[in-house]
Amino acid sequence: MEAQMHFDSKIGAEFLRYARLVAGRGYIHNTLGNIVVRAAHPDHPHGVAYTKHAEISLEEMGIENIVITDIPTSRLLYGSRTTSVGHNLSREILRLRPDIGAVIHVHDDATIAFFGSGAFREVKVISLDMPFILGKPPYYLPANVDVEADVGPVKDFIAGTNLVVLLGHGITALGRTVSEAYHRLNSFTSEVRRNIAAEHLAAIKGTTPLYRGDAEIALMHQHAEAIIYPKRADKVMNEG
Repeated sequence: MEAQMHFDSKIGAEFLRYARLVAGRGYIHNTLGNIVVRAAHPDHPHGVAYTKHAEISLEEMGIENIVITDIPTSRLLYGSRTTSVGHNLSREILRLRPDIGAVIHVHDDATIAFFGSGAFREVKVISLDMPFILGKPPYYLPANVDVEADVGPVKDFIAGTNLVVLLGHGITALGRTVSEAYHRLNSFTSEVRRNIAAEHLAAIKGTTPLYRGDAEIALMHQHAEAIIYPKRADKVMNEG
């Protein structure tokens, strides 16, 4: 039998912390939804992926429910329980985006209802939060494209976004750290709720919501790094 990979307890503890935070936000309703955290490894050029196995929710899980897989393949490196089909998408994102260290996938009620209403095709920007936190525009994937079963289409759009909306399904947020992925997820779902509230109130009052224009949003994306991570931006400038 192949020897099992060493399990990093610090990564396990961080994983559980964010599993609790995600569940506490009301994103988790069943065994669907997951977190993936990349860890560097000398024998794996893409690193390895810490995630939970199938058949248990992020809300219920413990550290014993974390497994480690390869990234280019689904091969288990630690643990014995298989992952869900959704892990295919997370692995492909990590494979194609070496800058990304964590992925969070959830089925958010407000987002699914917002698009399920048939009234909206995108989440418009009211606040400053979403463009600055996401750093790139969300990508809206049509409901008929199943990138969990077939990850082929991912290469065509993943470089241009840090958050994918699988219409009628859920949200996949990307981050250099699990904290960043979590903040991007929260910023997007907050903007969904703001859109719903603004549309509702405007309909009552007979007004038009004050959404921000494309040029302003593009400018916010351009300066997101300097605004959200000023120390990191200063370091890059000094190194240049």
